[in-house]
Order: sequence, then structure tokens, then C-alpha cells
Amino acid sequence: MIPHAPHQTAEVAAGFAHVTTWVFDLDNTLYPPSARLFDLIEVRMTTWVMRELGVERAEADRLRRHYWQSYGTTLAGLMREHGMDPGPYLTEVHDIPLDRLTPDPKLAAGIAALPGRRIVYTNGAAPYAERVLAARGLAGLFDAVYGVEHAGFRPKPERAAFETVFARDGVDTARAAMFEDDVRNLAAPHAMGMRTVHVAPAPEPAAHVHHHTDDLAAFLARLTA
Repeated sequence: MIPHAPHQTAEVAAGFAHVTTWVFDLDNTLYPPSARLFDLIEVRMTTWVMRELGVERAEADRLRRHYWQSYGTTLAGLMREHGMDPGPYLTEVHDIPLDRLTPDPKLAAGIAALPGRRIVYTNGAAPYAERVLAARGLAGLFDAVYGVEHAGFRPKPERAAFETVFARDGVDTARAAMFEDDVRNLAAPHAMGMRTVHVAPAPEPAAHVHHHTDDLAAFLARLTA
């Protein structure tokens, strides 16, 4: 990440001066995509689809991708098109080893320094999110952790999913920021008045993205410098 001049850092921080609630996605946001953790989850998703729908692996893999693109998550497609019970699915696909993850003290410090309420909101399951946070050395830094189950199994990017979780938490979206690796999942938060930060190796310019960073820890440090 290219170092920023002091005036640039001040300008970025000023854009977040009103923020009192900080909302973070989990996968590929609170750990780097290079961990490739989701590869393990996708294998388990494909295996689930093969078994439950009685299709070959190639077709199961196609359906997994198709449902993700069409509905926001593979689970949403399975529920809508096949009436799948989400509970057993979420338990099985997230039952993966986390030895690819390591603690990140700089990220932990950056999150701890944020003023106000800090929450995690993921399309995965909350128990899985808690395990990931522990593996990253981020346990205890968040006021709440919400999974897709807290959104009535509606997935991001559906606005109704965000509204359900934010209502549950009492988020004032006009004073909140959202950090996400998937650009699609920033459209609704932007429309709801939130500051939006795309966290990914490369930017994907969009009108609903205020900032991009490839180094979340460094970006957060700029906000509290």
C-alpha cells in the first residue's frame, strides 16, 4: 500500500468523524484473501449440493456459483429453489479447519481504537464468525456478531437483510460505516446513508463505494491517527 501524505490521511479521517457504528464483513475482509479460506467452504458447499440434489460434482459446482451470483449466497438459492433447511447446511459447510489464519495485532489495534460500537455482519453463520475472530486474535473486540441467521437467512446484498440486522442492533445508518470485500454488498449500505469501504486487493470503481483499501489495518490506523 502506497504511503499517504498527512493531509490525505486527515481528509479520509474527516469523512468518518461522524461515525459511531463500525460494521465489518468477515470472510476476505477481517482476514486476507490469500488465506483462501473460502476455497475450503466452497468444496463443502459443492459436496452438500451433490448429496442433497443428487447431481454430479460439475453440475453441483455450477449450481453453487449460479446461486451465489443470482441470490447473493448459495444457501439463498438452495432455499428458494429447493426448500433447503438452512441449519444443517450452515453447520456442515462452515466446519473447516482454521489453521490458515494467524493473529493480526495491527488489525486488532486498529479495530480497538475505533470510537463507538463495532459489529461483525457476515453471510456466514455467527458461530463460524466467532471461531474466525478468535483465530485472528480479534475475539472480544466486537460488541456483536451477526450471521445470516440473524437476517432471517436473507443474504447480503438484499437491502432487507441489512435492515433486519441493523434494526436488531439499533444501528443509525447515517452515522455508520461498512467494510466489505464484495462490492455488491456495499450498494444497500450506501443507499442507507453509510460510509462504504471496499476491502480487496484491487479496486472495483462504483458510485456506491467511497473508499478502497488493500490493507484494512493501515486504513483503520489512518482513521484514528
